Amino acid sequence: MSEQPTTHFGFRDVPVAEKQKLVGQVFTSVARHYDLMNDLMSFGIHRLWKRHFVAISGIRRGDRALDLAGGTGDIAALIKPMVGEEGDVVVGDINAAMLTVGRDRLTDRGMVSGLRWAQLNAEMLPFSDNSFDAVTMAFGLRNVTDKDKALADIRRVLKPGGRALVLEFSKVQSELFSKLYDFHSFQVLPKLGRLFARDADSYQYLAESIRKHPDQETLKGMMEQAGFGRVEVRNLSNGIVAIHRAYKL
Repeated sequence: MSEQPTTHFGFRDVPVAEKQKLVGQVFTSVARHYDLMNDLMSFGIHRLWKRHFVAISGIRRGDRALDLAGGTGDIAALIKPMVGEEGDVVVGDINAAMLTVGRDRLTDRGMVSGLRWAQLNAEMLPFSDNSFDAVTMAFGLRNVTDKDKALADIRRVLKPGGRALVLEFSKVQSELFSKLYDFHSFQVLPKLGRLFARDADSYQYLAESIRKHPDQETLKGMMEQAGFGRVEVRNLSNGIVAIHRAYKL
């Protein structure tokens, strides 16, 4: 009998069929502490990264936008004022706990109209071809099992001329800063996770998943291979994160 195909879950190899379940367990565990998780991982700068990400998205009034891995609603809350009453935002996430956190949070802020919430798999989007003016994905692509499949499906649901934007942790450009960042990620972050969220293992996985994610040039090539044109890369904070913006031409 042939061996089961494997993929990475952090630094571990696991059967492809199991990764989605394992990632789901991580995000169910951290859902209530998601903002804290990002604060610990990014020194709080993730809020500025997200604002910049949306600001350069080119999203306009009346657009229809899909925000993937958007369960906590951070990106949707920034996009909704841009599309206005004429537009709408669909928030998609594979994890029900994350969607619940985001929906409750935005409802408490009075943001209900023009927002839809959908539990979905980014590799198999339940939307027709040419449905959206923009698709965004912030800090979610690295957790997708088949990234090539997800990128292809994102392109499929975009309208011609539509934009795909990915914000993700990437490869730090400075060697010295990279060493400091590694120390924070692997020595400090799990301890903070244990202290503040009582969950060191999930934070360890999240740090490892960043190192397994394709670097800037590799992801650019993957987007081009998926059929996107005019793929642009913008590093933020010395490459701790990068924005990839591409178009369906």
